[in-house]
Amino acid sequence: MLSDGNSQTSISDLAELVFGEFPIENSWGIYCYFHTSPLFSEIITQDGVYYTCRSAEEVAEIIRKSLEKDSESSMREAFLARLKQKKIQLPQDAKFMQEIEAFALGKSSKSRILKEAGFAETEENAHKILLETDFWPYYKNPFTSRWGLSMQSATLCLSHPALEERLKLDAVSYAIDNSWSSDPDDAICFDGEYLWIHIADPASTVLPDSDIDISARNRGATLYIPEGAARMLAEESLEDYALGLTEWSNALSFRILLDENCSIKETAVLKTSIKVKRLTYTEADSLCESEELAPLFLIAERNIKRRKSNGAVFIDLPEIHLHIEQDSEKKEPVISINQVLQTKSSAMIREMMLLAGEGAARFAFKNNIPFPFISQEEPNIPKDIPDGLAGQYRLRRSMRARSVGVIPSNHAGLGLGMYSQVTSPLRRYSDLVAHQQLRAFIDGRKLLDKDTVLERISAGDAAASAAVKAERKSSLHWTLCYLMQNPEWVGTAVVVEIKDNKALVFIPELALETQIFSPMGTKLNQTIQVVSANIDIPKQLVTFKMKK
Repeated sequence: MLSDGNSQTSISDLAELVFGEFPIENSWGIYCYFHTSPLFSEIITQDGVYYTCRSAEEVAEIIRKSLEKDSESSMREAFLARLKQKKIQLPQDAKFMQEIEAFALGKSSKSRILKEAGFAETEENAHKILLETDFWPYYKNPFTSRWGLSMQSATLCLSHPALEERLKLDAVSYAIDNSWSSDPDDAICFDGEYLWIHIADPASTVLPDSDIDISARNRGATLYIPEGAARMLAEESLEDYALGLTEWSNALSFRILLDENCSIKETAVLKTSIKVKRLTYTEADSLCESEELAPLFLIAERNIKRRKSNGAVFIDLPEIHLHIEQDSEKKEPVISINQVLQTKSSAMIREMMLLAGEGAARFAFKNNIPFPFISQEEPNIPKDIPDGLAGQYRLRRSMRARSVGVIPSNHAGLGLGMYSQVTSPLRRYSDLVAHQQLRAFIDGRKLLDKDTVLERISAGDAAASAAVKAERKSSLHWTLCYLMQNPEWVGTAVVVEIKDNKALVFIPELALETQIFSPMGTKLNQTIQVVSANIDIPKQLVTFKMKK
């Protein structure tokens, strides 16, 4: 009588129809029966609660969904039981594990599954469970994702450089870098009168507020981690804009005239077309007395002397280069760690880049160009700085953070009255902004005002800061993985600080510092053989002990 789905029946009438009576004392139970039954649809009005019969198709669909829900609930309960024992079953458990994975990667703010299983809701704990259940291999790196960074390079390609008037220089310039560098963005030469520092010129096409400019601002910098690089500007554009990848390279060049003490007398900024020869640091070292490179090494020596006289602080702490190689015959990557050698030519290139930054800052200040200037307050250096690595470590701790602004100020750490970074516009957004301002000035176009420049470099630096943190976390991650791969590793640690029965040591071959228990009589700069233990990859912790 109710199968047409149109008639409405009260609960009392329906109860008498189904049960033969409607006792008041059982009214709640009777209501719950009809309320939850798939056979009836409930209608609530001001006059009361009424019911209509559902069609056979509707009833079948409700029953199907209910069974699916019951089955899903049973599957979830079974999965939680397995998770607690760290014995998951794949592939059927993958959909549940993916929720934990999203949390560990920073793609979600919580994990209901972890909570239901009784585990603490932390990214480190999620990471640990993913490892313990073998859902992740031990070498899985989550840190770029946690900082919201992509491992894909920018995809918006720069336009090919436009034809414009450029000063063509026939003298060969030298792009000198590490052997693994693939994006050369600076080259140098000396013509007997002027020092030339040539920098890649992407600002020739990347205009302020263009789509590419906004994309670069959001990245802040190229992300370099051991697995590879995620570039601030499109990989496909490197050949057009990096230096030395084609016969002639376009550059924004700083022509600097120096006095006998290496102080800058004059700086010009020019659009150029140059010939570039690429050299590694090792190759450049072997040519340090050649006719082409010897003047550059001499300028670097004079600049070091000048900066030292101005109070510059020189810190020399060991650095490493992590290399990850996928071995087709092995499931896991092969990790190698090599110390970065501080060569004569790397020191020379550092001085050239500092001269470019100082020259650009002076040029911008002289011509009232709103510009990103970098400064640093004087460090609070203790009087009793020890020798050796312990002294270098203490110097580093005494340095103050750098500041970026649009008003030039002293950079005490470098021993420079004013300074800016302009040598990496392919991989650092603040450098790109500086180039945009310089090009706008020499082209006679409108400049960004100071507030806009400050806003842009602040946004770029905030994004770049995330990249730096991800790089540091990733480097430590792969260092711990290296120690996992090499359980027999024995290293040399140098004591850099002593407190009671504990020593803070620096391990040069890993570029790590750690605290160990030390016996009485331990001295600064003493070397100690250490081994690793208790490696905790999710928490990024490792214990080092003295080798017995």
